[in-house]
Amino acid sequence: MKRKPKISKNCGKDIVLCETTNRIVSNRTSELLLEQSVPFSKNWHRVPFFRRRIYHGANKVCVISINRTQYSHARRVLYLLEERDYNRLQLNVI
Repeated sequence: MKRKPKISKNCGKDIVLCETTNRIVSNRTSELLLEQSVPFSKNWHRVPFFRRRIYHGANKVCVISINRTQYSHARRVLYLLEERDYNRLQLNVI
C-alpha cells in the first residue's frame, strides 16, 4: 500500500502582509519584493459601498499576501521603501 505524500505544514497558509488603495504604491511594493526575491501574491478586492469610508472612498483595495515563513524577511524588505510609500501601506502585524 502506497503512502500519500506529506504536505508541508506551511503549504497553503498565506498571510496578508499589507493592503493599499494606491495603484502606484502597490506596483512599487511588488517591484521591490521581486527585486529582493520574496515570493508573494497580489490581489485586488472590491470594497462594498458601505465600507468605503474605512478606505477613504476607494472602491478597490490591493492585498499583498506572502507565506508565513517569509514574513520577517518581507517586513525587512518593506523598510527599503520610500517613507511616503511606506506610510500609504496598511501593514498587518502577526
